[in-house]
Amino acid sequence: MGCHSTSTPLDGGGYGSCDIYVAKRDTVSSPWRTPVNLGSRINSNQTDGNPQISDDGLRLFYSSNKSGGFGQEDLYMVTRETVNSTWGNPVNMGPLFNTGGREPSISICPKACTMFICSARSGGVGQCDIWEIPIASILDFDGNGRVGELEINTVVEQWHTDAAECDVAPAPFGDGFVDVQDLLVFSECVSKGVYDPTLVAHWALDETEGDIAYDSAGLNDVVVLGGAIWLPNGGHVDGAIELDGLDDCLIADTPLNPADGPFSVFAWINGGAAGQAIISEPAGPDWLSLDPKTGCLMTELTSAGRGASLLLSQTNINDGNWHRVGFVWDGGFRMLYVDGVVVSSDMQSGLVSPGNGFYIGTGKAMAPGTYFEGLIDDVRIYNRVVRP
Repeated sequence: MGCHSTSTPLDGGGYGSCDIYVAKRDTVSSPWRTPVNLGSRINSNQTDGNPQISDDGLRLFYSSNKSGGFGQEDLYMVTRETVNSTWGNPVNMGPLFNTGGREPSISICPKACTMFICSARSGGVGQCDIWEIPIASILDFDGNGRVGELEINTVVEQWHTDAAECDVAPAPFGDGFVDVQDLLVFSECVSKGVYDPTLVAHWALDETEGDIAYDSAGLNDVVVLGGAIWLPNGGHVDGAIELDGLDDCLIADTPLNPADGPFSVFAWINGGAAGQAIISEPAGPDWLSLDPKTGCLMTELTSAGRGASLLLSQTNINDGNWHRVGFVWDGGFRMLYVDGVVVSSDMQSGLVSPGNGFYIGTGKAMAPGTYFEGLIDDVRIYNRVVRP
């Protein structure tokens, strides 16, 4: 029996301005039956369209501009146990696929190893470009590059639920149920490095010499200025770089524009003083810095308009110890992290960022007094929400 999906409001009796219907036939030579609306579980009161079904008939992908997504139009997936079962509840495909702009269509390759999407995200050459996304499960929940106790405990806590972040087996999309198959995947990766398609930049800072720090996740190698000192065995995670607070810093092109949608940035630091920056943009906000008055962790990433404000914490981190600091934007909330704990958060309607460059170890315009004095290690940037 064949089937065909359409997103045309054929009878004017749908749920929104454009609905998804299915038409079936008994054989490839049989005539199509009358299209049937897939119902309110899949269709919303907005525009739902561009359906794409997997080869096994168990997964349906489509786009929708209904509320609750990441942008103007998001990609969703819905599954069923067999071709004769009813469809489950749609799940947003998340920040790997969706941005703050439009993602109007998706296509899956026959071997289910790669997705092709149409997206208006930044970095393209036109108003809406075609992007290729390899399909890989995100096994590293806290953004430290490996599977550990947090991930295993999360799988156990979600046992026998349909939690998408834990349902990774069978690859590539799971089976809608967290069970022993999923636990085995995570267990086999304990303490090992794992591939994460949402990691857009990673500077391990493990070099032993030279004026280049390599990006192991992308193409954003950074140039080291001012004679900073490499410490091959002096980092929290292997090596680190030591900055003098006077003219040492690292510069690169923008790996990600915070204004595009949810993202996370984390780094290990040891040192710093009031007014000094950890990560910033040349002519834009400091992503992570130390408050000039108190020396506590803060961010200048904020929304536009009268409601915009700095996000300040009351956590001082220049105590001579290593600390993992981070900033997370989930599309509605800003969060500052220190050592896996949220130390400050608030609601913001969006972020403003020119996205015109990237500094590690100095503030905007390389202003005197903004250079970081201390050690920096393992800087990571993700285009998703990381929760340590």
